[in-house]
Amino acid sequence: MHIAVLIKQTPDTTAALTVDASGRVSWGDAPLIVNPWDEFAIEESLRLKEKFGGKVTVITMGPESAKEALKQAVAMGCDEAVLLHDPAFEGSDMVVTATILAAAIRKLGAVDLVFMGKESVDGNSAQVPPALARRLGWPLLAYVGKIREIDPAGRTIVVERILEEGRQVVRAPLPAVLSAMQMNEPRYPSFMGIRKAARMQIPVWTAADLGLTPEQVGAAASAARWPSVFAPPKQEIQCEFIQGESPEEIARILVDRLLAEKVL
Repeated sequence: MHIAVLIKQTPDTTAALTVDASGRVSWGDAPLIVNPWDEFAIEESLRLKEKFGGKVTVITMGPESAKEALKQAVAMGCDEAVLLHDPAFEGSDMVVTATILAAAIRKLGAVDLVFMGKESVDGNSAQVPPALARRLGWPLLAYVGKIREIDPAGRTIVVERILEEGRQVVRAPLPAVLSAMQMNEPRYPSFMGIRKAARMQIPVWTAADLGLTPEQVGAAASAARWPSVFAPPKQEIQCEFIQGESPEEIARILVDRLLAEKVL
């Protein structure tokens, strides 16, 4: 099997987002990490490789510094890595990003499965997986919590999707696009993996390498626009502890206060 894992380098989840007077968004000096949801995709892909054989190729779109995220994935066990980087990519929205990623998947050749996290922790749109599946013309298996079975020879896969109402079991043909929920415990990079990653020369693919024109990528091709960006006004919050002789009295006082504030 050939599995492609799509990852993103994101700020640490503890980072504080700020917006200055000019509308510039900043994560400050927060360290950059592999998007936590993507780590589940990496781990599950490695488990499938260990069970069925084949290889795992990890791909990210970003600046040169995003190679560090790729090296972490290689240190965990991925076989190959590719960076998608081109000044023309700047300003790409989710749909255009999916177009770029789809072109990269096609350039890889025969791919049985594309795996990624359900969303990125900085964007939280969860729109790239469905847009990518649409552009590839492959089935989308979103919010996957478990792979029940996979038949590489029969070209089928059965997964459990995590929904608000419960779990849904879905069978689909391969190739397919999967987005991962918290479905495993990601492994730590191994010593040999770290050495391999340190020596690896990671290829960089530009728009021209992917067969894309400047008109198909970047802000010019994107539909999403942000005329202005500003921080929401700060709200002062006061906490009040309700006192009472018994739980029943405390509950009655709480209900009266909620009714007075028109919360109920």
